[in-house]
Amino acid sequence: MSPAIPLVDLRPLAEGEAGQARVAAEIGRACRDIGFFAVTRAPVPAGLGEAVFAAAAAFFALPAEQKAKVSIRRSRHNRGYVGLAVEALDPARGPDNKEAFNIGLDLAPDDPEVLAGKPFRGPNLWPDLPGFRDTLLAYYAAMLDLGVTLHRAIARDLGLAPDAFDDKFRRPLATLRLLHYPAAPAAGGRPLGAGTHTDYGNLTLLATDGVGGLEVQARDGAWLAVPPMPGALVCNVGDCLARWTNDVYASTPHRVVSPTGRERSSVAFFLDADPDAVVAALPGCVAAGCAPLYTPVTVADHLRSRLDSTYGP
Repeated sequence: MSPAIPLVDLRPLAEGEAGQARVAAEIGRACRDIGFFAVTRAPVPAGLGEAVFAAAAAFFALPAEQKAKVSIRRSRHNRGYVGLAVEALDPARGPDNKEAFNIGLDLAPDDPEVLAGKPFRGPNLWPDLPGFRDTLLAYYAAMLDLGVTLHRAIARDLGLAPDAFDDKFRRPLATLRLLHYPAAPAAGGRPLGAGTHTDYGNLTLLATDGVGGLEVQARDGAWLAVPPMPGALVCNVGDCLARWTNDVYASTPHRVVSPTGRERSSVAFFLDADPDAVVAALPGCVAAGCAPLYTPVTVADHLRSRLDSTYGP
């Protein structure tokens, strides 16, 4: 475990006010410093983590023509399969050495926002795999619940009411993403599975397999390897939460270096808030006499601008 990535035990959240305050302080310190922390004893149903990794393995093992049937190119809403070398999180370094599959909030075809064609409010695309949909939706729900719980701790740390963020996550633009990184060749250098970037939303909750590759950039510019942490979820601040806190919290650059000779898998839950939520500096995060660092923006507009740069024109 890297000493730069604090490990936070969530069990005290169930132990009353003192435990909740302790967890909030630990998370707050991490968010103000490196912008990353890992949590243990998260209230996630037993076996669900293993099930979502098994579902991911089954999906990525499908023939290319079957994955193409649920391609992200068939969706205007950031859902579906993203092929190898399609994304470039760091365009200056070229395409990422990864493939992915995204789902969002699962809305009915006759949902008013779907019918209205609102951005990021389309149907999910599902492959023909037994149990795949149910597993991913169960994991999505568990991560959303955990994300709201973590935001209650964050609100405490920021001096707000614990439920200050609750109304920002009623119908969020959260994305569950399965990720597969092919092995890097033994010769010719190690390509970047994911180029240097910051995440777009509020919090990312990341489950990893036993293969390393995630690296976090410290404030002095050094790259810190985050080792695999069985049973833990790696969490990090995204750009929207940094904006809400006027950069009191750090949205830290990170990357994934493709492991040599080994494939790597991870499951990321990107917790973006409701599309119409306005991201503006919170009370207490702007020093007296100073202007906020950022102009207010809706979550949907912010997400659209970041995805446009990722996928290019």
